[in-house]
Amino acid sequence: MVDTVADFGNGPTWTWLVAAYFYFTGLSAGSFVLSTLAYVFGMEKFKEIGKVSLALAFTLLVLAPLFLIAELEQPLRFWYLLFAFNPTSAMSWGTLLLIVYPLNCLIYGYFMWTADLKLTKVFGAIGIPLAISVHGYTGFILGLVEARALWHTALMPTLFLVSAIVSGIALLIFVLATMNLFLPEGKRYAERLIFDMGKMLVWLIVLDLFLIFTDLLTMAVGSETVYAHFVLLTQGSFSLVFLGVELGLGALVPLILLMTRKTVASYTLASVLVMIGIYAMRYVVVVGGLALPLA
Repeated sequence: MVDTVADFGNGPTWTWLVAAYFYFTGLSAGSFVLSTLAYVFGMEKFKEIGKVSLALAFTLLVLAPLFLIAELEQPLRFWYLLFAFNPTSAMSWGTLLLIVYPLNCLIYGYFMWTADLKLTKVFGAIGIPLAISVHGYTGFILGLVEARALWHTALMPTLFLVSAIVSGIALLIFVLATMNLFLPEGKRYAERLIFDMGKMLVWLIVLDLFLIFTDLLTMAVGSETVYAHFVLLTQGSFSLVFLGVELGLGALVPLILLMTRKTVASYTLASVLVMIGIYAMRYVVVVGGLALPLA
């Protein structure tokens, strides 16, 4: 007698490519929000970074789906999602957002470059929920998967969104500092922009750490399956990436640099470390969430 009719194993295996997709959409969303600080929220001191932020947001969003397509066993079938819309599928809505959001970026950018401040504000305001949704839906999808204890938390969308803004600020600090190395004296970005964004980065890193430790505490006192993921992150095979790279190198060290050394060099180094840490977070969540058997 056959005891096993079907063996579905431990489910699908995702690689760093999916983590990279989540990472790039987060960078894009964070960059877009920064571009609206002056044009939508009236924070004039950030007007200087509006165009470069938007250019980053659009470019990163165009690159992001390439990682997802590369992850497919049959990449040429990606277009099915474009023409087989299912209103009950989060993936279908995500695909729609990946089409609408960059189109809005182009329109928003056109009015920004032509100095039509009224329409720039309108399409900037429209783009904020689109940018948040493009990245937020990834956390929402993971949070819905009950069989994956590491993913199944109400904090997942919020964690993704906060870390997206953190990574967006870090990226812009790095880009501005790098551009200043090559721009002539009169055309360089003001250092105060880097320092102002550094201040924002400090508070957002603290918020991100609070959310991470809240989630970690929940895992520590959770069910046996949930606790197994706590052990995986703090003592198991993912502990080095989680504790060493994500929390240590990617959050605590940058905090120390940002709070103790007000120089462009230290802020630039901190921004690079933050971006590494946020990618480590995406990797731990995506790949680590698949490391243990289905709940």
